[in-house]
Amino acid sequence: MKHNTYKDVIIVGGGLAGLVSAIHLSKYNINVAVIEKNQYPKHKVCGEYISNEVLPYLQYLGFNPLELGAKPINKFELSTPNNTTIKTNLPLGGFGISRYTLDEALVKKAKQNNVVIVQDSVTNITFLNNTFNVSTKKNTNYTAKLVIGAYGKRSSLDVKLNRKFIKESAPYLAVKMHLKGEFPDNLVALHNFKGGYCGLSKIENNAINACYITDYTAFKRYKNIQEFQEKVVYKNTALKTVFKNASVLFEKPLSISQISFSSKQPVQNHIIMCGDTAGMIHPLCGNGMSMAIRSAQIASKLIIKFTAQEITRSSLEEQYIKQWNAAFKKRLKMGHLVAFLFNKASFSQLIMCLLKRFPKLLPQIIKQTHGKPLLAE
Repeated sequence: MKHNTYKDVIIVGGGLAGLVSAIHLSKYNINVAVIEKNQYPKHKVCGEYISNEVLPYLQYLGFNPLELGAKPINKFELSTPNNTTIKTNLPLGGFGISRYTLDEALVKKAKQNNVVIVQDSVTNITFLNNTFNVSTKKNTNYTAKLVIGAYGKRSSLDVKLNRKFIKESAPYLAVKMHLKGEFPDNLVALHNFKGGYCGLSKIENNAINACYITDYTAFKRYKNIQEFQEKVVYKNTALKTVFKNASVLFEKPLSISQISFSSKQPVQNHIIMCGDTAGMIHPLCGNGMSMAIRSAQIASKLIIKFTAQEITRSSLEEQYIKQWNAAFKKRLKMGHLVAFLFNKASFSQLIMCLLKRFPKLLPQIIKQTHGKPLLAE
């Protein structure tokens, strides 16, 4: 087995949370390596809308997504399976940018900061004598003071770590594609259909990101994605209008299954979990990407204190759990509630009637699934 030099921090997974953590830590001359199984750049199943709450923080890291052509967004539209629609202003606003462009730019920034990026798959993580050992598929062994888990929604690592959520039901499927067609630049829309919902928003190069999630059991009744869209998704007339008048830019849609919104532990076996690895909000709330970025900031600030010997490992873990819960626990509960209600046709129609009668309610609900703007550091 080959041995790598000792690292202060190993980050398992080079998605949004992993790369942001790496950039932040490298600003403080912390020796960081990111292990990511995929090549960059790569399209991912993702809503590709980010709340402006994280924009000051990204700019502090030396990264401005608007310079990459990200589309500023300040309007929100919601519809039910019965085609009742409501629009409102987004309290903070946000921007649309593809993961392909975003991850590529973040990797470039990380490398400029001397972060080591390794293409490999982590097969095991052990913690012994106050040190982590990280083994990979290419038979490389890394040792580190700390490990950040940022490897996504679910992994074989979760099985090895005996994480509780991995044994629970994961009944959802998500599908994503980019479209070329007519859609407002400044709008993010969430359109519900029977058993699921679809997000639409513009990204750089004037493409429309379309990403929907549905119950996998319901999806399996149809022979393919196209038939499911024709017979289920297009029952929502807003979605039918966009899809039927647009061309698909991907050779074929991207999809992932076994999606779970079960609760997870932010720290497991002393590994600091970030992004979807720590917890997922329902896409109906449209804020998973900013949550990943925010969790990376929380972890990075505490790790900086730990490497400066200002706090102990146990204090780092306790403070991360406390701060993670303070930032996200209420959001996740609201996300579960909103998704539950909109999956019930009678409830969703009742909610829409209330929202139309009291239009100030919707921005208040949105605020419950978003945070306040992050301070730069």
